[in-house]
Amino acid sequence: MAEEKVRFQMRIAPDTDRKVKAAMPLANCRSQNEFVESALLFYCDYLTASDCTTILPPMYLSALRGTVQDTENRICRLLFKLAVEQDMVMNVLAAGMEIPDEQLHALRGRCVQNVKKTNGSVTLDDAVHYQNGVD
Repeated sequence: MAEEKVRFQMRIAPDTDRKVKAAMPLANCRSQNEFVESALLFYCDYLTASDCTTILPPMYLSALRGTVQDTENRICRLLFKLAVEQDMVMNVLAAGMEIPDEQLHALRGRCVQNVKKTNGSVTLDDAVHYQNGVD
């Protein structure tokens, strides 16, 4: 059964009326009433939207998701390559040095604190200064 509609009268400028009539085919609306109702629903969704996916066209959402997915994949590949290189460096260092477990544990704690303090902005220069006692 069809939902009963409420009569809603309004006055609009002639220019607005021309724009509505010109945009009706673009919105796939068969009547001005249908067009205005769609426009009002869209605007209400726009005003109350906490999630912009309700008002963005699907084409834009698809493009945004694709771009984010491509970026995520690229970052994952780069992080994997970086982890492989880091593992190689650690194995080369471990093979050439004899570091006691307690010294390694203390160094790990210091490094964790340093990374937290600098938000990950650690350089080789910082490590050299620390190792030379210039900290």
